[in-house]
Amino acid sequence: MSVLAGIGMTSQRTRERMIARLREQGIRDEVVLSAMLTVPRHIFVEEALASRAYEDVSLPIGFNQTISQPYIVARMTELLRNGKGLGKVLEIGTGCGYQTAVLSQVAQEVFSLERIRPLLEKAKGNFRALRLRNVKVKHADGSVGLPEIGPFDGILVACGATHIPEDLLRQLAVGGRMVIPIGSSSQVLTLVERLENEYRKTELEEVIFVPLLGGTA
Repeated sequence: MSVLAGIGMTSQRTRERMIARLREQGIRDEVVLSAMLTVPRHIFVEEALASRAYEDVSLPIGFNQTISQPYIVARMTELLRNGKGLGKVLEIGTGCGYQTAVLSQVAQEVFSLERIRPLLEKAKGNFRALRLRNVKVKHADGSVGLPEIGPFDGILVACGATHIPEDLLRQLAVGGRMVIPIGSSSQVLTLVERLENEYRKTELEEVIFVPLLGGTA
């Protein structure tokens, strides 16, 4: 059996239990649920933690970073999609690449930025294992985004920001959505929608993310 399929605590049945739990937690988008079922979360965590891969917990991935709990990944993806297909998506904070891989199942193109080079290399290995063809990653300061590629239909920020970066707002297409945690020690998951002449901000639920930092490492 391949490492992607998994055995025991990483089996298909274990993944299906995760999907059932996500439904109970209020995730309704069937496209997102299908993506969560498809992407093998256990390959994105250290082997010693693989048996916990489908629990609803965040797990350490090194460099003081974490892989988000499945509910948060599903919730942010569902908010970004809003029941519609996504063209070009920007992700800030590739990490181990799990959220990126889920986005790759629901968007035509995913551009992801990571400031910590060793993490980015690990994520690239995971993408190769999954043969993801629609993901492009870059070692860069995520707070400035990718102006040369934008505008984006969706921007997902997988780290906590003290405020909404102006550079990212400018890269959001009209009709596009940004999902970003705002706050310091804990944050509020915030939805930003770009309308024709304004931005609409909606605060949702409390979350905890590692901070959004400038520069590269």
